[in-house]
Amino acid sequence: MSRPPWSTSTKLIVILLLLGLGVFLLYRFRAVIIPLILAIILAYILLPLANWIQRRLRVRRSLAILLAYMILFIFLIAIPLLIIPPLAAQATELNLDFQRIYTEIEALLDKRYMVAGQTIDIQAALRQVTGSVRGLVQPFFGQTLLFAIEIVSSLVWVIFIVVISFYLVKDVDALQSWMENLVPPSYEEDFYRLRFEINLIWNAFFRGQLALAIIVATIFTLVGFAIGLPFALAMGVLAGLLEFVPSLGHGIWLIIATFLALFVGSTWLPLPNWIFALIVVGLHLFYQQFDLNYLIPRVIGRRLHLPPLVVILGIVSGALLAGVLGIVLAAPTIASMRVVGHYLYANLLDMEAFPAREADELPAPNPRWWVKSTSTQNRAIDDR
Repeated sequence: MSRPPWSTSTKLIVILLLLGLGVFLLYRFRAVIIPLILAIILAYILLPLANWIQRRLRVRRSLAILLAYMILFIFLIAIPLLIIPPLAAQATELNLDFQRIYTEIEALLDKRYMVAGQTIDIQAALRQVTGSVRGLVQPFFGQTLLFAIEIVSSLVWVIFIVVISFYLVKDVDALQSWMENLVPPSYEEDFYRLRFEINLIWNAFFRGQLALAIIVATIFTLVGFAIGLPFALAMGVLAGLLEFVPSLGHGIWLIIATFLALFVGSTWLPLPNWIFALIVVGLHLFYQQFDLNYLIPRVIGRRLHLPPLVVILGIVSGALLAGVLGIVLAAPTIASMRVVGHYLYANLLDMEAFPAREADELPAPNPRWWVKSTSTQNRAIDDR
């Protein structure tokens, strides 16, 4: 005897109940969300390395994952060991006169500025902010027991992240099969296409952003040493790390670099500090154009190309929801939501969700390899 199908109202009630249950579970276990996201990110990063080790060494899956963790751990330990000694040596060679820098900053802040007919006393504003911050921070001093509890709690979460990521990498094939079995046969093609598009976004973000960070750190370090920027190595590493914070990262680096140029100056160029600061700003503006028009399209691609306003709003929202993690993951999350949103919009309006793109005709081979063909140049201009 065949069972009767569910009515539309029954399906709607079940969907609403499941949504309500999902929201309740997210709220009830909200403390686990961020560690779980970190575990997924760690598994996503380690998966290619574990697959490569298993394929090359022909070892068991568990051993390949453990070796991948060991390589990552050695890498994380080696970075500080390689960077800290040169930074300490560079700081010693600079022989900074902190008293002079403090005096110059104090003199700058003591001045009163006129803006739209209103006098702005920066010193008074800073005193008010300092008092507020001191009032917020003071209760936390002396609470050694709570601090120790926080350390233990952090260690527990680290263990949780490592264990979950281990099993995610180990059972990735089973998880993929389970998800594929949940998809109705009529929507399998859409599911595979959505997964492919979203995977391209996150692949471009993690692997492309890591490569871009290394390139940027190298460029900034070399240019910093060339012009005599104080703490050139540290500023280069900082520039690479700030590449993970789109739009705002460049501004943060420029503020710090301009501050160093104004109050410390070049380590070897015989220039006034204000002229050196203008050189730093000019070089950074030139680099921004180089980064936007050359590096990003070639290293990351245009899948994460989002309007700056959207990125900034996403960063602010991510910071409010998930702190630093939300700031870092804002851009790929928005790009993924754009793909899903376009799919839903197309289905609501009975449009083609994934329209086929006609391939461009390839240009005729050019025997002079150093000269670009006109069609290639035109296509590059159109892409911009």
